[in-house]
Amino acid sequence: MPATIRNSLLWIFDAFERDATYIRRRMFGCDAAYIDGLLCLVAADREKPWNGLLVCTSRERHAALIDEIPALQPHPVLGKWLYVAQESPDFEAVAEQLTALVLARDPRVGVEPKPRKPAAKRAMRAPRSSKH
Repeated sequence: MPATIRNSLLWIFDAFERDATYIRRRMFGCDAAYIDGLLCLVAADREKPWNGLLVCTSRERHAALIDEIPALQPHPVLGKWLYVAQESPDFEAVAEQLTALVLARDPRVGVEPKPRKPAAKRAMRAPRSSKH
């Protein structure tokens, strides 16, 4: 088995390649797109409910985004974010709409990422107990 599994949904982020602020990072075994330092979209190519596109937003912005893009719904696990399942008949069109909103810097899409812990602190976590 290869060390890294290619995410079949990375084509969604192709629209961001010409944006100088675009960064792609792995997150929860998925791929996340950052624009202008904001976490905007997460492409999830795993088992349900992690198989589709997550829209990083706040609950206050849900209604406005769902009004514009009715295929969106709150994610069943991460309810603070919206989601469209890959199996949705409108998936590709919705993905294109969402990338257009991100590129237009729509204020309804994008959240400040939580600061990452320094590597030294992560390494200093208490070791797991082992049973002999």
